[in-house]
Amino acid sequence: MTAAGAARQAPSIELERQDAVATLWLNRPERRNAFDLAMWQRLGDLTLDLAGDDSLRCLVLRGRGGAFAAGADISEFPEKRYSAAQAEDYARIMDRATEAVADCPAPTLAVIEGPCVGGGLELAVQCDLRIASENARLGIPINRIGHCLPYPAMIALVELAGRAAALEILLEGRILTAEEALSKGLLTRVVPDGELEAEAAAAVKRIAAGAPLAARWHKSLAKKARRPETLDDEAWREPLISCDTADYREGIRAFLAKDKPAFRGE
Repeated sequence: MTAAGAARQAPSIELERQDAVATLWLNRPERRNAFDLAMWQRLGDLTLDLAGDDSLRCLVLRGRGGAFAAGADISEFPEKRYSAAQAEDYARIMDRATEAVADCPAPTLAVIEGPCVGGGLELAVQCDLRIASENARLGIPINRIGHCLPYPAMIALVELAGRAAALEILLEGRILTAEEALSKGLLTRVVPDGELEAEAAAAVKRIAAGAPLAARWHKSLAKKARRPETLDDEAWREPLISCDTADYREGIRAFLAKDKPAFRGE
């Protein structure tokens, strides 16, 4: 088999697992990791499978070849996304994938370099944290093809950047620098080129070292905090349940003993 043939048979998304951390690598470097429909399907399958793993402490998403994702593979649109009916079928698969990332119980981190545009940004905004190198470029220039942003991405984009900035991104179709995206709330932080790998590894280490039950609770509570008026008395007490866990007692023990806690997710 030729090298080109082997590359064609490589999975469009690769799963890498190291202890309690899973990394999903977007792997179409020849297309700057542009998503085709099969890639969205595989992303949904892998993420939903990982979401059911209680041992998972952090899910990382990143791209091969110096790019996060250069949007969707528009070359397949005439065949698979050329009418409202086809777009609905396409969205069912794409939304399943992005919502699986958004709903993953474990913390999620997008590690971004190079282009993160269109569907790439639609995916990144569903993650809990987004760390980017200075060379990252972000935007959703779908005004150039007359397409509208689906609600899952619109809700996440407006929540992160606000209505005015979201409309600026969509109406102008402008590609933002990493620093500008940071100023608009699209990124958690930006690091110099060449330091992304070390910063991402440090962030993952901090997340994985924390109490996993507390991390999962924080994700759930942050979602409920969007609408505090819906919280009843039982919901207000929910954060206190953590004090009944073995992890909480281990955390207190380790703190008082000046020791490193050994959290077990119990």
